[in-house]
Amino acid sequence: MPDQQTPARRSDATKAAILTAARARFATDGYAKATIRAIAADADIDPSMVMRYFGSKDGLFAAAAQIDLDLPDLSAADPNTMGELMIRRFLEIWEGNDHTVLLILLRSSITDEAVAARFREIFADQVLPAVLRFGTPADAPRRAALIVTQLLGLALCRYVLRLPPVVALTSRQIVADLAPTLQRYLTSNAGNE
Repeated sequence: MPDQQTPARRSDATKAAILTAARARFATDGYAKATIRAIAADADIDPSMVMRYFGSKDGLFAAAAQIDLDLPDLSAADPNTMGELMIRRFLEIWEGNDHTVLLILLRSSITDEAVAARFREIFADQVLPAVLRFGTPADAPRRAALIVTQLLGLALCRYVLRLPPVVALTSRQIVADLAPTLQRYLTSNAGNE
């Protein structure tokens, strides 16, 4: 029986298969070691299809590394629970199905400037605006950066290095330990610390 899918549906399915294979390959091999040929083989397609849809390895990586952190709207939250809401959302991402992109970025950013640049974009586009709503706007970049140090430090130790004491922490313990620190970064001003 012939394939009943329309060309647009086949195209979408092919792109989705490529992105799934790319995310898995980037997560295991890192950006530098992952190849178009290996990704195409994983997706069971010809390498020329990867190039057709994404243009280059950089284009493929940019598409595969898209992530919406979907941070909670802290302006509508109880001011005393903002740090808790942020760390809970972070844990949802890392312990749910959305963690692959962050894992790719975290593992590869240390050795690849293009990947580090993508992390900086996520910081500028998603984290910084959430922090700008509180405290002194001029101090928001410092506070947002400190929040990211906590979140990425936790991710590195728990999900990449898998340090036993950090892996052993329950989500409840992580929230209890880190929420006050994030809360302080969200609501503090440089002159008031």
